[in-house]
Amino acid sequence: MLSSATATAARIDRPMLKRQFKVVAEKFPTFLPGDVERIKDKFALKLAARIERLPVKVSFSEDRIMSSCVTPLMRKETSPVVLLHGFDSSCLEWRYTYPLLEEAGLETWAFDILGWGFSDLEKLPPCDVASKREHFYKFWKTHIERPVVLVGPSLGAAVAIDIAVNHPEAVESLVLMDASVYSEGTGNLATLPKAAAYAGVYLLKSVPLRLYANFLCFKGVSLETKWDWTKIGRLHCLYPWWEDAAVSFMTSGGYNVTSLIKKVSQKTLIVWGEDDQIISNKLAWRLHGELPNASVKQISDCGHLPHVEKPAAAAKLITEFVRETCQCKEVESIS
Repeated sequence: MLSSATATAARIDRPMLKRQFKVVAEKFPTFLPGDVERIKDKFALKLAARIERLPVKVSFSEDRIMSSCVTPLMRKETSPVVLLHGFDSSCLEWRYTYPLLEEAGLETWAFDILGWGFSDLEKLPPCDVASKREHFYKFWKTHIERPVVLVGPSLGAAVAIDIAVNHPEAVESLVLMDASVYSEGTGNLATLPKAAAYAGVYLLKSVPLRLYANFLCFKGVSLETKWDWTKIGRLHCLYPWWEDAAVSFMTSGGYNVTSLIKKVSQKTLIVWGEDDQIISNKLAWRLHGELPNASVKQISDCGHLPHVEKPAAAAKLITEFVRETCQCKEVESIS
């Protein structure tokens, strides 16, 4: 379990953010599930109000996919930073760190991976790895077009590595946070009968399981806060197509990027919470040894989700990395 210092640090970070990130009454996009109104976290609400859907044309769907993301307020001279999220999550993971990156002068995008988040999947496309990869690439080619700093936490790190190796022209550098890159996909889950797969994803959607995950990740956080974070974490699961998308990914085999790690050519920053109880920080050093051009930064008193637990520290590391690797001008550092 995480130490109480981790939760204490999280509580210290968020009051600091309140001074920097003014919160007013929000008007939410009509496509968000109505349960967004039940969320109390002001930073989640602020970011939710900025979610939009942009059209992406892919080869595996006749219709353009209206793809959810948070777009930057303005384009910058700096390399764009694109934030992915973890397994079965959404851009709302970045509710605390996103505003700090913007305040640091970075052009910041938060992207919902196909099959998760708040995209319109009423006409369900396949949600396997190849489809997720193409969806991101076509989104990048249509709406960004410049090489990006791709940030992937947890399973998002596997997504980032898969994209960086297969589409190196889109990725200038990588930030991998508490990276889940050594698992062999969805394993035996890929062979489940459809009925059993749907039963599994129904459990994944359940409030008790989502709440339990918060207990694993955050020790010392109040039950009220954990309950609110549970509502944030499962908001995207309320779409009628979510279960189909989850089963599509599960039965496809999922991500297995171990063989791709040594093929990553981009400069990479590995960030790890020293108290990660989900994925051991020893794997940070294994990953460092296998990546050709990487450095490691650890965050003390922090578990598996640095961008949630220690947003100031996470934003500072990302900003410094962007400034160093992209040789950007006029990037304001976070002190």
